Amino acid sequence: MRTALILCLLALSACGPMSPEKAAEICEERARMAQGPTGHLTLGVNSSTGGYVGGSIGLSSDYLRGADPMLVYERCVVDLTGQDPIRQPDLR
Repeated sequence: MRTALILCLLALSACGPMSPEKAAEICEERARMAQGPTGHLTLGVNSSTGGYVGGSIGLSSDYLRGADPMLVYERCVVDLTGQDPIRQPDLR
């Protein structure tokens, strides 16, 4: 019984708020995605199968709604940590 109680308390402590630095990293990526479409294209050739091409395009719901990336960042950090951002985002 005592072991079960200790395990439950340990599990609940893992559900606490995220560190501000980790939240900033996650929310910066979300804010970058709100700036515009993302994507990549891969072209190549090899000796056994010849040429190949691949790619992807990403659109976030924040971009489609026209949300301000700075506001997306701020709201995301508050949602994850319960406090204001500790630094400005690095939006490349």
